[in-house]
Amino acid sequence: MARPFPLKLRHPERICWGCDRYCGADALACGNGAGRTQHPIETDGEDWFLVWGIEPEPDRPNHARLGP
Repeated sequence: MARPFPLKLRHPERICWGCDRYCGADALACGNGAGRTQHPIETDGEDWFLVWGIEPEPDRPNHARLGP
């Protein structure tokens, strides 16, 4: 992912996390027929990024750069 990925959210259920579009849960633009992809905080808890070995950005501690 090229965009900063939020690590901690108040309402992750409002967005689909399946791609970089970050569509609203009621307006999925991918059109692949699938449902909303959950944010890892919904499935793995508040400290999910530590378990996955992801380092927060120093200047934005609630975000991380994922991918190349």
